[in-house]
Amino acid sequence: MKLSLILILFIIMGTTVSASSVSKERINDFSGIIKYAVRAPSGHNAQPWKFVIKKNEIEIHPDWSRVLPVVDPDNRELYISLGCAVENLCVAATAQKYLPSVRVVKTGDKKYYIVVELVKDANLKVDPLFDAIEKRQTNRSIYDGGMIAESSMDTIRQTLSLRPGVKSYFYKKGSADFATFMAFVKEGNEVQMGDSEFKAELEKWMRYNGTQTKKTQDGLTNKMMGFPGVPAFIGKPIVESQLKAEKQNKSDVEKMNSSSHLVLLTIADNDISDWIALGQTMERLLLKFTSMHICNAYVNQPCEVKAVSEKIREQVFGGKEYPMILMRIGYAKPVPYSPRREVSAVITVEN
Repeated sequence: MKLSLILILFIIMGTTVSASSVSKERINDFSGIIKYAVRAPSGHNAQPWKFVIKKNEIEIHPDWSRVLPVVDPDNRELYISLGCAVENLCVAATAQKYLPSVRVVKTGDKKYYIVVELVKDANLKVDPLFDAIEKRQTNRSIYDGGMIAESSMDTIRQTLSLRPGVKSYFYKKGSADFATFMAFVKEGNEVQMGDSEFKAELEKWMRYNGTQTKKTQDGLTNKMMGFPGVPAFIGKPIVESQLKAEKQNKSDVEKMNSSSHLVLLTIADNDISDWIALGQTMERLLLKFTSMHICNAYVNQPCEVKAVSEKIREQVFGGKEYPMILMRIGYAKPVPYSPRREVSAVITVEN
């Protein structure tokens, strides 16, 4: 009788359930943990993940229906996003007294998924970054220009948990490195804003009003971008008129100059397991920023455009490191949060 009730419950919720030895308590616990995992960032807020609940573990799989083939042709940012989701999951697991253990599984050519084994431990302490998960957001606004104190930057550097092969660099506004990477951002904009396929893909994920947002629960919403809701036939030509290199550069320069630092994350080996590890490192860094009331937004064009990325790798790192993520940080008022799909839409329960 109890099993039937569980099956009915998850069918109603839209979650696929197979005949399973997973207990109702474990399903509830793991679903609650996944609620925090999906708060991770993703390119265009595409949310490219699926979760499989098993008896003692959760699997995180790519959702291949949510890829970004133009801006992310190798699925690098997709796997970085999965790494971010994994880190959120691990942090949230500690709040439920589960000790997480992560492994990466290869299923085919350039196709991987992640397994997080969860073991109950009544003595486990809650990860101090747990409270930051729901507060973390990408803040694309113009910041207030305030500089982050050196003591705070030291705290960030000292507490940053870098995965093997991952390195971090912090470029202070006014430094030569800051100016160098600002120029790389502008160069990336020149390429992307001149690419009709890039702009078409971006526009596909734009949500111009609350009705669209409610329907899809994903994408780049009008509130996130800072403009009022309008019908799509009005919003689309307005957005298209702004997708020009000159306008994008002007906007990005203003936003970078309002920030305190640029932050670059690199990896030594450009493979999928490293992308996932970088995502885990990045999410812990983002949660640390959030706990310190520091905002962030991505200016990742130089890492997304292959020619610019290769130039950075050779000119800045002598061919020894791959630039992966570039963001700006500083202080600003909170902005509206990105929408998320219902947890039930991304969960499957299996043996």
